Amino acid sequence: MTAARVPDSFVPQIYRVARTRRELADTKTLALVPLAGERPAFAPGQFNMLYAFGVGEAAISVSGDRRDRHAFVHTVCNVGAVSAALERLEAGTTIGLRGPFGTGWPVAAAEGSDIVIIAGGLGLAPLRPAIYDVLANRGRYGRVVILIGSRHPKELLYRRELAQWRQRQDVQIEITVDHADAAWHGHVGVVPALVAHAAFDPRETVAMLCGPELMMRFTVNALRDAGVSSERIYLSMERNMKCAIGLCGRCQFGPAFICKDGPVMRFDTIAGIFAVPEI
Repeated sequence: MTAARVPDSFVPQIYRVARTRRELADTKTLALVPLAGERPAFAPGQFNMLYAFGVGEAAISVSGDRRDRHAFVHTVCNVGAVSAALERLEAGTTIGLRGPFGTGWPVAAAEGSDIVIIAGGLGLAPLRPAIYDVLANRGRYGRVVILIGSRHPKELLYRRELAQWRQRQDVQIEITVDHADAAWHGHVGVVPALVAHAAFDPRETVAMLCGPELMMRFTVNALRDAGVSSERIYLSMERNMKCAIGLCGRCQFGPAFICKDGPVMRFDTIAGIFAVPEI
């Protein structure tokens, strides 16, 4: 009897940490390059399973530009044993990587529409590849609005890039914080309140959201109150992903599995269960 072959999707490939960048006190961005072969293509919104040797594996969204054909870029926040091990990695070390997995943001399907991208906290990381795509192909879209919320000005991700994006005349960027300091002169308050400050045609808008689920619930309500239809709102439902291929069942969300039917999901397809706590 021959041994059953282990599926390729189960086997981590070895990647080297090419460079790192400290984002926040507990958050680091890693650029990962394969030891052999080329980096697989990915769609904005997809995720990889990153394996810290001797510790375990975690699902982390790709947060880099897909035009970079050499590296996967991931922003990792230290929130548990595996993410802590990943966040401690330095350039030259190696990790295991499986992926990419899951569904992506509808950046191609949204061409010709106004784009509203809304991020809460670390939710900016999964949205950043979509922002790169939209800005690199700016002429294919109508108005582009980026709304970002953070607990504190010092906890904003990618502050250098945010400053660069705010220099552009063809993008509206609004940022709010829960708690301001003396140097902050922007909005103070919750992310959904920023929708009222955004200029877009709700009938022609595609909205992409990522952040804490409570924030997304209220932001969806704000968008719908503004006239954006449910089938034009997309959310990243990243949570509980363990195997990445729909076998373990940990990420079951009603009839769907987030790892393969998501993480990006159209709101009208999940509206009935999204409103039910603890599903």
